[in-house]
Order: sequence, then structure tokens, then C-alpha cells
Amino acid sequence: MLSGRRLDLLDPSPLDVEISDIAHGLARVARWNGQTSGDHAFSVAQHSLVVEEIFRRCNKATADELQMALLHDAPEYVIGDMISPFKSVVGGGYKSVEKRLEEAVHRRFGLPAHASRELKDQIKKADRIAAYFEATELAGFTSEEARKFFGQPRGITLDMLMVSPLPAIEAQRLFLHRFAAIETQRADAKETAK
Repeated sequence: MLSGRRLDLLDPSPLDVEISDIAHGLARVARWNGQTSGDHAFSVAQHSLVVEEIFRRCNKATADELQMALLHDAPEYVIGDMISPFKSVVGGGYKSVEKRLEEAVHRRFGLPAHASRELKDQIKKADRIAAYFEATELAGFTSEEARKFFGQPRGITLDMLMVSPLPAIEAQRLFLHRFAAIETQRADAKETAK
């Protein structure tokens, strides 16, 4: 990693996870295998910001839950973004590595190793809403095609979201900024709970 950390993919240690590496990597991984319109790729970092925004608007969430929503694709900073149909072909090996990386990332930042089933479902719903808007605005899907794959978004409109592709350095900066803002919320919540 650029931070100088060495991350063992088969046995990742939380001590080797750095938010700077996550933000840098996700800002340079393209969603939709780069098959999007615009001058820049739509990065996983930007997608993560959009998902967290949707999740926040749709749920009364704790700061820990917001951080888990922002970090929902964090393993991709190491293993890249793979389109869903290919993930299902690759199967268990990919999922196993992804799960271990997720646990290392979560533990590094003092979060539960994995989201509960209910939280995972809420984040997945936000992810599907983001995918609908990405598909129709950036990836050439018609509204009908996007509805078939991702469902019809309710309560969220395009004007609420930042789906115009950003330069990698800007997506990285915004991701780090949002991560820090949520960390402040988490610290405040802990202090209030004392």
C-alpha cells in the first residue's frame, strides 16, 4: 500500500488497514468496469459517498451504521470492483476474501466485524438505489432496464445525489472528509453515552 503497509489478503490484520489507502484505492477503482459516460470514471469512492447519502436519508442511523454504509465496499480498495454476474461465477473464494477484508476494515475502526442482517439489507437497498441512478445517468440503461435490475427508487431523486463523475483526487478528498465527519459523530456519541 502507499502508506507502506503490507496487507496479507488471506489473513488481513486490522493493524495493516489505513483509511488513506482505502480512500486512495477506492477513488481509483471504476464502477461499471469503467463503462460510464463523462470525463472521469465513476469511482467506488464516489459510489460509497452516494450510498451513504441515500442510507442516511432513508434510515434513522447511528454514526456506527453510517460508517459501515460508507465502508460497505471498502474491500474493493484491494480486490477491485467486480460486476455482480461475475462475482456469482467466481463464487465462494472471492466472497471469502471479501469477508475477511471487511472484518479487518471494520475492526480497524472499532466497528462490529460484520453488519447485522437487517443493517446489511438496509445498506443493500441504498446500494440498489444508487445503482439505479448510476445505470440511468452514466451507464446507458433505460429507466425500464434499470427498474428491472434495481427496482424503482422511492423517496430519493437524482437532484439529491452527486452522480456526475469526479476526478479521482476529488473523490478521494470527499471520501476522507466524510469518513472524518462520521468519526467525529461517533466520538461525540461515545462521549454523550458516558
